[in-house]
Amino acid sequence: MAERVALITGGAKGIGRGIALDLAAQHWSVAICYRTSETEATATAEAITKLGGRALSIRCDVSDPQAAKDLVAQVEQKWGRIDALINGAGPYHRVNLFDETAAGWNEMFDGNLHPIFYLAQAVAPGMKSRKSGRIINFSMANADQMIAQPDVTAHYIAKAGILILTRTLAKLLAPHGVTINAISPGFIDSGSAPPDELAAMTKRIPAGYIGTVDDTVAAVRYLLSDEARYVNGANIQISGGWGI
Repeated sequence: MAERVALITGGAKGIGRGIALDLAAQHWSVAICYRTSETEATATAEAITKLGGRALSIRCDVSDPQAAKDLVAQVEQKWGRIDALINGAGPYHRVNLFDETAAGWNEMFDGNLHPIFYLAQAVAPGMKSRKSGRIINFSMANADQMIAQPDVTAHYIAKAGILILTRTLAKLLAPHGVTINAISPGFIDSGSAPPDELAAMTKRIPAGYIGTVDDTVAAVRYLLSDEARYVNGANIQISGGWGI
């Protein structure tokens, strides 16, 4: 394929930025979507260009179904296709279930689960017509365990839902040459968690150390490669053994 195009939600910083820069080094055209991190998005777009890729930085609230649809249309109009959709946006807050508000509850589903549905619907026609495409969704390392989560309940349910949605999309799109897989990070030093919190978790990780953005990027690189053409509906845990 002479030119490859990726759309990354949450691509301005952290793991999303790491993926964007890795793709840029492979000369992908990379569109990053952000909601509030304009400064970081601008810096990431500049870094993509310096690495040899083409960059597009778009402010978009993908929890809005029409905005998500328009985002896909904008990238396709600009570059003619989307070969990889990487759903990296995943806001969360920590609050006890009985202190949660209705707005806070809905926010976790609107920010984590619903955009994957909206965006998959929007990119599927183009991928089906080309008989190729990759979608990667981000869950969390212990989401498949169905354990109690008193302080991140809605977020956890949304992440478990992502795994079901991933498998469903895989079954629907596999006949068209499209793969859909999930990546479930554990504790990753991506800048989103305080260093002291990460350090406190180290003793609970069988591997004995915190993961890096590069660990996650490597899994994405594999799932986007031709070597992973028969991997569909999988969930890859990047956790050092935590959460299994």
